Amino acid sequence: MIKMQVIGNLGKDCVVNTVNGKNVINFTIAHTEKYRDGQGNNQEKTTWVDCAYWTDKTALAQYLTKGKQVFVEGQPEVRSFTRQDGTAGASLSLRVREVQLLGGRGIDGNNQTSPVAKSDTSNSPDVSDATDDLPF
Repeated sequence: MIKMQVIGNLGKDCVVNTVNGKNVINFTIAHTEKYRDGQGNNQEKTTWVDCAYWTDKTALAQYLTKGKQVFVEGQPEVRSFTRQDGTAGASLSLRVREVQLLGGRGIDGNNQTSPVAKSDTSNSPDVSDATDDLPF
């Protein structure tokens, strides 16, 4: 299994769909990396990731709005296609297993932190109960 983790901002509000009786939340994340090129000039590269989160927890959708920063983890897929002009193209998509809302632009433009939302398919144990066992 290949696992991919992405932190980025939502490009637009999510869309909730029902496919074959199952709920899916679709959204797109933009991840931008800043770097210096060989001449020392500052550059930016943005990668867009199409996400599909298959879940019954569709109440999360109200928080997945344009500009919000999120962490997502899941299984990546690369899809090849042919553009209308005949050139080859590819897109990166992610079958999401976990979503964490990190924050983003609020109504007044300030960053806000949002609650964590995890998929019900996550296999990781709940570590919140183990905090009393920490040696420090």
